[in-house]
Amino acid sequence: MLGYAFLAIAIIAGISDASISIAQSQVYMAPLVDVWFELSPRTLELMNESLRGSAYGHLWEPGLRVVLAWPVWAVFAPLGLIFLWLGSRRRTAHVQYA
Repeated sequence: MLGYAFLAIAIIAGISDASISIAQSQVYMAPLVDVWFELSPRTLELMNESLRGSAYGHLWEPGLRVVLAWPVWAVFAPLGLIFLWLGSRRRTAHVQYA
């Protein structure tokens, strides 16, 4: 279920970016950090504070900055596909010999 939600977010973000790109006649892809800050600046601030307070914050922060600079659809589409893959039922192959 979470995989479908992530894919829906990715599709909505992709459509939004595409419509803005068409309107501006140039490519526009909203970075995750901008959208997150628009929707909930307090949680973004809390995440930054928790990273600074953790023992390995200096290791996580550079990677997280890179991911936050990615477009929203580029973050949520792979997450959705991974969750769908992990949540899918495995089919066992039944081999029948003649």
